[in-house]
Amino acid sequence: MEEEYSMDPAQLLEAATDFAYHPGAHSDASAQDFLNRFPLPAIINALQTKADYPGLESALVDCLEKLFKTRYGASLIPHYMPFVIVGLGAESQKVRHLACQTVSCLLENIDEAIVIQLIHEYGVYQLLLNCLISGDAEVAASSTDAIRKLATHSKGIDIICPDSGNEATNLVNFATNCSPLGRVRVLALIVKLFSISTSVASRVYSSNLLSLLETEISNSNDTLVTLSSLELLYELADVQHSTEFLSRTKLLQILTSIISDASAESILRSRAMMITGRLMARENAFVFIDESGCRNLISAINGRFDFLESQNADECECALEALGQIGLCSKGAASLLSGAQPAGRHVIYAAFDQQQHGKQLAALHALANIVGETRAEKDVLLDGDAEQNLRRLIYEAASKTSKLTPSGLLLSVLQQDSEIRKAGYRVITGLVMRPWCLMEVISRREIIDIVTDAFKETEKIGMEARHKCCQLIYKVFTSSSKLIADNALSGIATKLEEAINRGPYLGRKLSEAQPAVMTEQRF
Repeated sequence: MEEEYSMDPAQLLEAATDFAYHPGAHSDASAQDFLNRFPLPAIINALQTKADYPGLESALVDCLEKLFKTRYGASLIPHYMPFVIVGLGAESQKVRHLACQTVSCLLENIDEAIVIQLIHEYGVYQLLLNCLISGDAEVAASSTDAIRKLATHSKGIDIICPDSGNEATNLVNFATNCSPLGRVRVLALIVKLFSISTSVASRVYSSNLLSLLETEISNSNDTLVTLSSLELLYELADVQHSTEFLSRTKLLQILTSIISDASAESILRSRAMMITGRLMARENAFVFIDESGCRNLISAINGRFDFLESQNADECECALEALGQIGLCSKGAASLLSGAQPAGRHVIYAAFDQQQHGKQLAALHALANIVGETRAEKDVLLDGDAEQNLRRLIYEAASKTSKLTPSGLLLSVLQQDSEIRKAGYRVITGLVMRPWCLMEVISRREIIDIVTDAFKETEKIGMEARHKCCQLIYKVFTSSSKLIADNALSGIATKLEEAINRGPYLGRKLSEAQPAVMTEQRF
């Protein structure tokens, strides 16, 4: 074959480079024309025998990658599977990367029945796993992508999650014999598989693959591996159906233990808190996680504040952000504001403490979530006890400062820098749905002056937050016939309405372009 398909490497290099770096995608006709001039066996032969020719391997790899992305090129892959298998086991990382991508093209373009037969016949899945743990970062990523595409096929997931737990390709057994890096890569693959769909996530759970996460996160001997595993769990927690399956594992108990462990690394506790916040941010969290589990997670975060107030600022901000995430849904917010010493008190006290900028900013955004700035209007107000505690804590926070009233606290927030003000607008937007807070806001003309000032904000997000705040104050204010009829409050509705009608961005009514240098100044 070598003599039959031998070609001038210089000529092949030039043609492959032109094809590989042609702008845009190639058509089937373009791919067919190229292969008529340079048959696929000749390209493969050159890749195997002349890879040491300067620049040839890279050019051929890039060329074949583009070829196989065309439907015509992909249709040829089943006829050259032996070469794909050789590529998956090649020493060259570029060739292995190409082989993994070729498998992806095969899975995307060829009939499922044929693909699954080829995967079985040539043992492709085992080779992809080998690439995952022994290849460089690029090879690992491309092999992960190929396995993820395999899992999208109805019969493909049977290969990845076999009924028999003793097979060499079973990921639990496979990960046991890997290096720490290999295990982290297997965990990353599991996260990718889990995120495909609820049905695939169910197979991942049934195959006990989530136990690998439990094991690695519980591993106290290697902080780096534990942290990497927590990062992957954080990514997994963002999947819509994650809470349903994670609540059936020991992961929630492990997170509670990490948060409560004063001897653990601060960064591990911080990530565990952020994962908890993300998991509990959705309403269905309180359907799948039992009451004691929710209470234990919130209690663990609550317990850290006694140690964080004067110590680790970063961990304190993570704890506040986590509570804010939990408070996104109404059930979470109610949980944070329930009890004699609710966890939400830390958020409220920190939100109006100007001693630490980062801590106050995190607390203000968390408080905005808890009071319902992002929730639907019907879900803003909480049950009686939670609402009473919210009001009590805010008045309590005010009484401990020179501001004395909630309106004074809110005004002091709006008088700070733009980042704090943006968070302050969010807090007022959520709080103003409560009649007591509405009265606090409209009783301070300075607050109305700031939220209606079209020139106050210079950034888009700030402008939009201020405008939304105006809209909510106006809506709640005008819904009360008693307040509208109060002569002492006359003019507020008009001022708010004018600010709303201007829109968030139209501050300057007659803004015209002005020359930087006048004509007479040019001479």
